[in-house]
Amino acid sequence: MNKHIKKVAVIGSGIMGSGIACHFANIGVEVLLLDIIPRELNDKEKANGLTLVDKVVRNRLVNDSLAAALKSKPSPIYHQNFAQRISTGNLEDDISKVGQVDWIIEVVVERLDIKKIVFEKLDKHRKPGTLITSNTSGIPIKFMSEGRSEDFQKHFCGTHFFNPARYLKLFEIIPGPKTSPEVLDFLNGYGEQFLGKTSVIAKDTPAFIGNRIGTFSIMSLFHAVKEMDLTVEEIDKLSGPVIGRPKSATFRTVDVVGLDTLVHVANGIAENCKDDERREQFTLPDFIGKMMENKWFGSKTGQGFYKKEGREILALDLNTMEYRPSKKASFATLELTKSIENVIDRFKVLVTGKDKAGAFYRKSFSSLFEYASNRIPEITEELYKIDDAMKAGFAWGHGPFQIWDAIGVEKGIEMMKAEGFQPAAWVTEMISSGNKSFYTIKDGATYFYDIPKKAMAKIPGQDSFIILDNIRKSNEVWKNSGVVIEDLGDGILNVEFQSKMNTIGGDVLAGLNKAIDLAEKDFQGLVVGNQAPNFSVGANIGMIFMMAVEQEYDELNMAIKMFQDTMMRMRYSSIPTVSAPHGMTLGGGCELSLHADKVVAAAETYMGLVEFGVGVIPGGGGSKEMALRASDTFRKNDVELNVLQEYFLTIGMAKVSTSAYEAYDMGVLEKGKDIVVVNKDRQIATAKAYAKLMAEQGYTQPPKRKDVKVLGKQALGMFLVGTDAMEDSNYISEHDHKIANKLAYVMAGGDLSEPTLVTEQYLLDLEREAFLSLCTERKTLERIQHMLKTGKPLRN
Repeated sequence: MNKHIKKVAVIGSGIMGSGIACHFANIGVEVLLLDIIPRELNDKEKANGLTLVDKVVRNRLVNDSLAAALKSKPSPIYHQNFAQRISTGNLEDDISKVGQVDWIIEVVVERLDIKKIVFEKLDKHRKPGTLITSNTSGIPIKFMSEGRSEDFQKHFCGTHFFNPARYLKLFEIIPGPKTSPEVLDFLNGYGEQFLGKTSVIAKDTPAFIGNRIGTFSIMSLFHAVKEMDLTVEEIDKLSGPVIGRPKSATFRTVDVVGLDTLVHVANGIAENCKDDERREQFTLPDFIGKMMENKWFGSKTGQGFYKKEGREILALDLNTMEYRPSKKASFATLELTKSIENVIDRFKVLVTGKDKAGAFYRKSFSSLFEYASNRIPEITEELYKIDDAMKAGFAWGHGPFQIWDAIGVEKGIEMMKAEGFQPAAWVTEMISSGNKSFYTIKDGATYFYDIPKKAMAKIPGQDSFIILDNIRKSNEVWKNSGVVIEDLGDGILNVEFQSKMNTIGGDVLAGLNKAIDLAEKDFQGLVVGNQAPNFSVGANIGMIFMMAVEQEYDELNMAIKMFQDTMMRMRYSSIPTVSAPHGMTLGGGCELSLHADKVVAAAETYMGLVEFGVGVIPGGGGSKEMALRASDTFRKNDVELNVLQEYFLTIGMAKVSTSAYEAYDMGVLEKGKDIVVVNKDRQIATAKAYAKLMAEQGYTQPPKRKDVKVLGKQALGMFLVGTDAMEDSNYISEHDHKIANKLAYVMAGGDLSEPTLVTEQYLLDLEREAFLSLCTERKTLERIQHMLKTGKPLRN
């Protein structure tokens, strides 16, 4: 299907509709957002016989909804300027405009009668061939298109985005009775390539895939909490990051989503899935009924499973239905997993626990395995779609079948039977046929057990991806405790950080240098990329703290110089270097990207030089680089001090972008050189393609810079006056003042009497000297220690 989406119409401007509109604006699509005229205005018109009311008033509902969405946090939009791509209107004055769009997405209230009225209107105005889809989360797709034109039905299906549309990757596509296969193929590809989603084609069953499995999982925990005499906090401890799920775990997540929303979905499944063997799990426990009566829905009502009073977090006691101070949960079984870095390797240990935690995992995983296996072929034919849906829609690190594989399929069956559960018949058949796992890796690709074919089959759509987990062992070129270097093929190496939180210490720097050595000798280019949750949180401040406390200043000087030299090798190697940042890219992680020939950033990249938070300035070339970039920005007749000040404030305020697009504004990404990819799964492959292209075009090692214009005393004086005023006004502390003055000295190029052209090394030496002097300060050590202990900055 050769179709280009230039403009979409989103019908319904609630939280979901506005979020979807913003995400299309994120990727550069023009959006028409329509909603009803406010009801009271319609009544007034009827009473007074009015036919025309001011357009602003008639569009008040849609405009207020969009404005509220744009102000919400986390933001639904990559950059506030992108909101200009959204135009608004109402379903009476502007409905004819849907004839000018390529795709209409309905996101009105979840009532079939209202949806059918909306579709009848849209069918009159849409042009033939226009895609038309519904974002329903549960209403059967087959009922919605009844009575519509043949062209409407051919181009109609469900496209279920998960909320928030920007951040949750699941994009369920649900065909109607007459949906064209070409439409499904197009939407599947478009969701992955352009929207950055994990596209999953689901069957038209209640709650589809994600909500069917996800709601079952939550509801089963609602029942388990009382049956196993666990607390709200204990369930959240057991079902959070330790098993690769969000920090909000179960009950905090329900508070954020809204208990009423969850109950609505659970009731819908219970009512519409009469043959579901675990239907009783969707009935509400007594405490949920009580919470619904009290309207304790969560964040939206100020209390749910948790309640905040002042600074104190209270938790709901499910036995007394009263709030009490939240208690820290701990279990011996969890202690056994503290040394296991990879979450997937923890599951074997967790299910063998001898305490209440072990019992919880055995029961909850057994229940989940039985339910997920029994949903095939009801909700989908392919098991990997269930795993994809749970990872993309509920932010699980691993889906049910991946967890089952990690435990061992046969061991999982033994565990299930001991807990009173049974796997679906196809699982037993799979084992009998000689296949002992749901997934396998071959030639860098993931294969899954295809149930109808009774054989392993390649998961489609992988050709656009490079999955490092799949190639790490077979393509490993070199490794140490900090990095793995892999051959990506076509003459391109990848260096993947393996340290905790991908911090940059001695081993990582040694690995980076080794990767450049190898690439310069036998390859054509180098990518620095990984597929962990975050690219890098920066330098290993624990190492810096120990050296500073022991007053090993010569060793610390050498360590900082090694960091600087490695960054300069990234810049001045004989092969192209490409950085692929995503997630948190802070401090040293940001500095590394600043020195790459090109950055291929994921849209969700939170990037910044945050060293002020630990009492120092950027010491790995970041301070030098911002002075250099300011110099490169100077134009004839510019007020150069103002330009330099912007780069100074980026560091001094420890700014962090909320998306890669904001990083352009901060100067840590450069327009015309660095690019952004929406789908993180494509990032390594895209970075490799650019490295290869640069090499093929005849990459030449750049000459070292000797033309960085620094402003000397002129800039230094301005900065010092500014920092004095900031401290006098109590905007910054005395130590902040000291750090800012050190940064000012570096970025001004010292106290030179006039603007001067200097080398990068000149600035690097100033930067290193300032960094080291700050490491001798007691308040800096206090900041570093506080960050190591709490993960939060200290203002002292």
